Amino acid sequence: MSNIKQLQDLTTQIRRDILRMVHAVNSGHPGGSLGCAEFLVALYQDIMSRKEGFDMNGIGEDIFFLSNGHISPVFYSVLARSGYFPIAELATFRKLNTRLQGHPTTHEGLPGIRMASGSLGQGLSVAIGAAQAKKLNKDNHLVFALTGDGELQEGQNWEAIMYASAKNVDNLIATVDYNRQQIDGSTKDVLNMGNLKAKFEAFDWDVLEITEGNNIEAIIGGMNEAKSRTGKGKPVCVILHTEMGNGVDFMMHTHAWHGKAPSDAQLATALEQNPETLGDY
Repeated sequence: MSNIKQLQDLTTQIRRDILRMVHAVNSGHPGGSLGCAEFLVALYQDIMSRKEGFDMNGIGEDIFFLSNGHISPVFYSVLARSGYFPIAELATFRKLNTRLQGHPTTHEGLPGIRMASGSLGQGLSVAIGAAQAKKLNKDNHLVFALTGDGELQEGQNWEAIMYASAKNVDNLIATVDYNRQQIDGSTKDVLNMGNLKAKFEAFDWDVLEITEGNNIEAIIGGMNEAKSRTGKGKPVCVILHTEMGNGVDFMMHTHAWHGKAPSDAQLATALEQNPETLGDY
């Protein structure tokens, strides 16, 4: 297991990156990004087996697909601070001709990005295809995917969920960012999805929940449990209970910061709550 204090320090710095990136261009999605910071830090620093360098095929290593692409700030920060591209490039977020588009794209050739995820609902399908390709290549590594809970209102997901179990795609771990918020309000008010665990189980997935989805130790323990359940005939789903806007008190417990940038004063307050740990870009 990685040093938990180091992972926590990295998470704090990534929160600073997210806030500064979105503020600099007055555009982006801080809420969900902040809520998934601990998860992506744990995934890239502890859970996944990664090799040096980057190639699109990802043969011989675990690979990850971000389906809810609007939380690109946290993804870019984690990738940069995991060595995929220079940390200084975070300063180009959402600027003209940048490789760090508002939603991840592939044509700029940004290391770490294997699919464009601007349109919601598609990432799980891509991840399933990649998992099947690993089986065909006799590559025993895993495929990870992250979806939003509101994103599961897209019908394509349920076709993919049905397909994955029917085809025994058991080298796949799909995590749902279960923060119960989306751009227009709570998921319950916009389109209530009921019991997600029961739904995935009805589609013959192996499902587990991480109730402390902003606790790095809990995430590492839960994801290692998920890994232990792979290779047994069923795809694995992790329902990750997170808090949108986690780490910034005025952004938490509301959908309001799904896609809104902080003002100068709000940025200063948010950064005070997340003191610099590893150096700003």
